[in-house]
Amino acid sequence: MTVFDLPKKKKRIRDLERKAEKENFWQNREEAQKITQKLEGLRNDAAEITNLEAEADNLLEIADIAKGDKSLTDEISNQLRELEKRVEKLEFESLFQGEFDSRNAILSIHSGTGGTDAQDWAEMLLQMYLRFAERKGWKAKIMSETRGSEAGIKSATLEIMGRYSYGYLKTEAGIHRLVRLSPFNANNLRQTSFALVEVLPEVDKIKEIEFDPTDLKIDTFRAGGAGGQHVNKTESAVRITHLLSGITVSCQNERSQFQNKEKALKILRAKLFQKEIEEKEKEKKKMKGEHAGIQWGSQIRSYVLHPYKLVKDHRTKFESKNPEEVLGGKLDDFIETYLKKCIADARE
Repeated sequence: MTVFDLPKKKKRIRDLERKAEKENFWQNREEAQKITQKLEGLRNDAAEITNLEAEADNLLEIADIAKGDKSLTDEISNQLRELEKRVEKLEFESLFQGEFDSRNAILSIHSGTGGTDAQDWAEMLLQMYLRFAERKGWKAKIMSETRGSEAGIKSATLEIMGRYSYGYLKTEAGIHRLVRLSPFNANNLRQTSFALVEVLPEVDKIKEIEFDPTDLKIDTFRAGGAGGQHVNKTESAVRITHLLSGITVSCQNERSQFQNKEKALKILRAKLFQKEIEEKEKEKKKMKGEHAGIQWGSQIRSYVLHPYKLVKDHRTKFESKNPEEVLGGKLDDFIETYLKKCIADARE
């Protein structure tokens, strides 16, 4: 269990507890919530490691007594398999060493080539990530959504709140391709559709990114549901344009204009931060003489529903013959395989 470094976790817990005990702790509510979230995660990890050690010792003692008793050895084998799964989960999450891996995620989906089919595909992906978040026990909230004219969505942005949500979901960034018989085509022809997924970490208000308020153009508009339903009588939706970069973000699903503005600023900070990182990476690649970039159609994963059923990750070659299960939010195997590949590649 040394891989989990329990003494180090306990020291970190004590450090954060001392911060939380200070009188002015809740003056900065946003920072306080981050610390309490981190503290809760560390306490859960420490408790799980302690429990695993105790349960493993207990199983060893029972196994020693139960030699020759088949009913007991079967029970021990079952319990051992459960312990192994829990250890594997902790081991996997210990690989999240990125600076922002433990943060909340902001995930955006944009429909691409394929018209109404592509917009429907974008909504299928939206539902897939909502179900994945639910399976993980995370909270997910739609921050903004632009409906398609006939079906599906043109774009949507999700805020996903949970420990390591960015660490897991950053692997989903890229182009996702769907092949199926079109439900929107009278001849029921085979259709290929594309959607782009962007994933950003939630960025601290002060520490990581700053911008001048005069560089922002803020517009308000009325938020409306699909087909014009539930249209707000007040202009509570907010669109913010960062004039220097041209980045535009919006939020329409909060109760007030102020809340929508705060959420939109959160997305903008994440996008500006990501742009800064990408520019630094571009410079590094330029110095190395590398030329890399994602072209529309160079998908990271394909979901084929016809003429056969298959989901394939083109980065790892990992496959599933059950697209319904994957679209139902069962993404762990794809995500873990890709993350392990990235770590292995980095060590070479």
